[in-house]
Amino acid sequence: MERRFDIAIIGGGINGTGIARDAAGRGWSVVLIEQRDLAGATSSASTKLIHGGLRYLEFYEFRLVREALAEREVLLRVAPHIIWPLRFVLPHDASLRPAWLLRLGLFLYDHLGGRELLPGTRTLDLRRDPAGAPLQPRFAKAFEYSDCWVEDARLVVLNARDAAERGAAIRPRTTAVGAERFDGGWRIATRGVAGETGSILATALVNAGGPWVGEVRQAVLADASPVPIRRVKGSHIVVPKLWEDGSCYIFQNSDRRIFFAIPYETGFTLIGTTEEDFVGDPAAARASDDEIAYLCAAASGCLARPVRPSDVVWSYAGVRPLYDDGASAALEATREYVLRVEGGDGAPPLLSVIGGKITTYRRLAEAALEKLAPHLPARAGLPPGWTGETPLPGGDFPHDGFEALVADLLRRRPWLAPGLARRLARAYGTRTERLLDGIASERGLGQCFGADLTEAELRYLIGEEWAVSADDVLWRRTKLGLRLRPEEAAAVEAFMRERVPSERAPALRR
Repeated sequence: MERRFDIAIIGGGINGTGIARDAAGRGWSVVLIEQRDLAGATSSASTKLIHGGLRYLEFYEFRLVREALAEREVLLRVAPHIIWPLRFVLPHDASLRPAWLLRLGLFLYDHLGGRELLPGTRTLDLRRDPAGAPLQPRFAKAFEYSDCWVEDARLVVLNARDAAERGAAIRPRTTAVGAERFDGGWRIATRGVAGETGSILATALVNAGGPWVGEVRQAVLADASPVPIRRVKGSHIVVPKLWEDGSCYIFQNSDRRIFFAIPYETGFTLIGTTEEDFVGDPAAARASDDEIAYLCAAASGCLARPVRPSDVVWSYAGVRPLYDDGASAALEATREYVLRVEGGDGAPPLLSVIGGKITTYRRLAEAALEKLAPHLPARAGLPPGWTGETPLPGGDFPHDGFEALVADLLRRRPWLAPGLARRLARAYGTRTERLLDGIASERGLGQCFGADLTEAELRYLIGEEWAVSADDVLWRRTKLGLRLRPEEAAAVEAFMRERVPSERAPALRR
């Protein structure tokens, strides 16, 4: 007999998994299906920031900025292993925005969101401050303000992990091939990667397809109604480390866009992003030669050390599914999310998610469930807002307690290499203990595939985090693909192919 769920979600990005986690915690039965890997598209291709969106103030997006600024500290508290504070240096260029305008914007940025944990803005003399060393000498003044870093793909996976532990069925690599209303609910036809077919019954259906939200509507729901979505591609480049300290920069470009230059994965610098309208399959989005040249030229115009396309060791691109508000330029398109509910009065509800940004995913989930709740049965569960107080898996330690977490890990396991201990703590937080359970020595970690990636970690990612392929591990669960040689990555792929069918936990095979 087919199991009937309260909510079926199509889409395993940050919005889909955020809704799944919140709904499961409130007691509703949930199934989430994703045609690829979790965070396999836009949600792993961000600039890796939890931020208010300083430049959105220019477009008078005050509500969005206020909500995002407040969420910075909420998310920092619930996921301090994968989210941590950064200080950004914004050099003043007199030929672009005047200093008074930047300072006014940063005053609003400091005060709109009820900031408590993060330090406020200060003015820097770049001729004396060390932050001026990596910059061209034409910059004499800058403003320094706070935002946060996030391991974006891990944020998605941890939301899915928590949802699963609260009873949700998480089914990556499962494609919805059709959906139809029946007898007060939905029947969703599915197909797995091996061609196996199935069906899911649900009271409510959520279309969280991200850049594919229109395709889900047309191909799955057989509804040709247009979806007001604007696809905007953002590309990033990664180059070898350009300066020694941990300073982060946000630059104004002559075309009035902004871009970031941020220390990345210890030995690299991340530069991005671009914004251009995109046509085609979002899965095929790549950083074009023109975009790479643009980012290199923009960085070279601000940094003392030039950046050339030949320096790029990795690039990535993601397609943002923005709400089409008729803005004339891609950089002006709103980042507000729009939630549309169809159905009701006996017809099973369909909720479509359009737009949004990773910083506000949790608030989006709350708003989505507020719209769906009248159509769903009452369940005994946690109250609305619980996701802002309950840590994500591995995040149950103080927001400023990461160094103490690493020290405790090394005290209890002195055989663990300090660099590995720090990397594991950053990825898994307190759940590093689960990964290392039963291991009493370095030898117990098993085979090392390079860059301190061991058999023990691969087994954990297969059993706990739905990892199936080397790409899942090397470019989403971790970024160790930057460090492994091709033959080492091939060895990881061979290990995954051999182990996945037998070692995946039964709860994750549902």
